[in-house]
Amino acid sequence: MSYRIHWWTDIHRNPGANLRLGCTLCAIAGATNAGGFLAVGQYTSHMSGILSSVADNLILGQIQLAVAGVALVVSFLCGSMTTAWMVNWSQRRQMRSAFARPLLIEAGLLLIFGIFGTAISHFEEFFVPVTVLLLCFIMGLQNAVITKISHAEIRTTHVTGLLTDLGIELGKLSYFNRSGIPQKVVANRRKLRIHALLVSSFFGGALVGAYGFKTFGYIATVPLAIVLIVLVWGPILDDLRHGRFASGPH
Repeated sequence: MSYRIHWWTDIHRNPGANLRLGCTLCAIAGATNAGGFLAVGQYTSHMSGILSSVADNLILGQIQLAVAGVALVVSFLCGSMTTAWMVNWSQRRQMRSAFARPLLIEAGLLLIFGIFGTAISHFEEFFVPVTVLLLCFIMGLQNAVITKISHAEIRTTHVTGLLTDLGIELGKLSYFNRSGIPQKVVANRRKLRIHALLVSSFFGGALVGAYGFKTFGYIATVPLAIVLIVLVWGPILDDLRHGRFASGPH
C-alpha cells in the first residue's frame, strides 16, 4: 500500500495506515465538533450527553426538547448506517474506494456547511436545527468509516472510550509489580501510543477548529473538506479509470 496521503483510504490496509488516517480524522472530528459548537451552540459527537438530555427532558415534561434530542441521535445513527451501506455496496463490487466514498460525502457536506453557513445568521430559526442534524450525521458517518477500517480498534469521535482505554493502559504502566510474582501487570505500549495520539489529534483539531470558527466563521470548514478530498481522490479516481462503478455483483 502507498504511503502517499491520497491513498490513505485505499481498501488495502495496514496498521500504520489505519493510525495515520485515524489521527487525521480525529483532528477533523475535533475541529468540526468544537467549531460547530461556536457556530450553533451544540456539541454534535457527544451522543451520551444527548441521550441523557432526552431522558432529563422527558422527566421534566420538555417533550419538544426530548424529541429534538432523539432526532440528533437518529441523525448520528443514519450517518453510521450510510457508511455501512456504502462500504458494503462498494466492497461487493471490489471497489478500492469502499472507505473513501463516505468521506467524500462528508467533504461535500462540510463544503455546504462552510459556503452557505452565513445563511444561518439570517434564517437562524430554520437553519440552526438543520445544521445540528447535519453535523450529527457527519459525526456518525465518519466514526463508522474508521471503525470499519480498523475493525473497531480506532474511533474518531468517541473520545470517552479513547480516554478510558488510555487510562487503563496508564494504570498498567504505573502499576508496581512486586518481585517474584509470576504474572506481572504490563501495559500494552502499542495501545498506549495509539490512544494517546488519537486523543491528542482530537484535541489539536478542536483547538484549530475553535480558532478557525472564531476568526473566520463558517468558511473555516472548507480546509477540512479539502483535506478529506485529498485523502479520498486516489482510490476514487482509480475506480473511475477501471470502470468499477459499473461492474461487479449486486
